[in-house]
Amino acid sequence: MQLRRFDNIQEFWDCTQAYLLQHQVENNVLLSILHTLLHNPERYLGKPYLAVVQTNGEILAVAIRTPPRKLILSKAQNMDTLRLIAQDLHQEQLPGSMGLAKEVEIFSQTWQTLTGQFYQRSVVMKIYQLTAVQRVLTARGFLRLATESDRSLLVEWLSAFLSEIDEAVSEDVEHQVDNQLKQQNTYFWVDSTPVSIASSKQVLPTIGRINLAYTPPEYRRKGYATACVAALSQRLLDQGCHHCFLMADLANPTANHIYQAIGYRPLSDWHEYSFTSNE
Repeated sequence: MQLRRFDNIQEFWDCTQAYLLQHQVENNVLLSILHTLLHNPERYLGKPYLAVVQTNGEILAVAIRTPPRKLILSKAQNMDTLRLIAQDLHQEQLPGSMGLAKEVEIFSQTWQTLTGQFYQRSVVMKIYQLTAVQRVLTARGFLRLATESDRSLLVEWLSAFLSEIDEAVSEDVEHQVDNQLKQQNTYFWVDSTPVSIASSKQVLPTIGRINLAYTPPEYRRKGYATACVAALSQRLLDQGCHHCFLMADLANPTANHIYQAIGYRPLSDWHEYSFTSNE
């Protein structure tokens, strides 16, 4: 069993795609990030960490990190692979890890043993999959693509969204917004004025993903989020996707209810851990 790092994104994709697609539900986050690295590399500011653990040419686990973000782990065929990944990274400053519940807990325990840093579970999420949008009562309004004229509103709303989920707000927000506008993947639900927002990605011809959904507090409980996510999910299906994925924080029961009403079905648990110094 050995770990191999990659510098070339295309080589990494060629090596890992069959494994990632074999478990596309569990690996949908990695598939999404790899799609971005291949087709929109300027989205990430730092050099990515790309690694696989193999034995006799068979992939057992995949790991990706786009600094300064947390490490993302794939489904692992052998839990011993997680020790190899931790050993490969243990000299680096790692803010945390995320992945399937079992894999990421074992990795975090191993990280603490190697580095002396403490780990704490910070987010508990559920992976949802949709194959058909259910007919639901939706609010009046319509879906509209965000354009350059919306830039200041996008910066404001994305900053508010990141604050709500306890992600650090930095100058990277403007970079993210500029990238979203360039990719034309962010949509407003408009009821005389923008009232909700969601962004999506067609990861592969048959796989779509909702990356973000946010409604400002003053527009909540009016059905806008349901309408926005339902319309954008249907748009992905109309473009040829057979499956749409999204992640939902279980601490937000309203969002989880909305997604299930639309037709998203919960499939796997996804956890995030944060690492802190013992000093």
